[in-house]
Amino acid sequence: MGAALTRYRVVANVVGVVLIVLVVIGMPLKYLGNDPVVVETVGPAHGFLYMVLLVTAFDLGRRARWSLGRMVLVMLAGTVPFVSIYAERKVARQVREQVRRPEPEPEPVAR
Repeated sequence: MGAALTRYRVVANVVGVVLIVLVVIGMPLKYLGNDPVVVETVGPAHGFLYMVLLVTAFDLGRRARWSLGRMVLVMLAGTVPFVSIYAERKVARQVREQVRRPEPEPEPVAR
């Protein structure tokens, strides 16, 4: 699960930074400065990277045995500036704790 967590952490941080650039720099330039170049270049990059985030979050969620609701919330975190970075930190902490705690072995079935 360590490699899946690392992939998710890298992608979530990159998506978060790209979204912040898009919203904080690109949108004001487009709508206040009539210069859409940042939105036209960073926007598609964010869209592609967000799809990669969906795949990495799904992979991590499947390995960590998350509920569907939790998986969807983690995936949606990439759509709000700064939230994907916050969610990445929280998810990483929780997954590390889950890895440290050994899962209880199933009780043997008496015959």
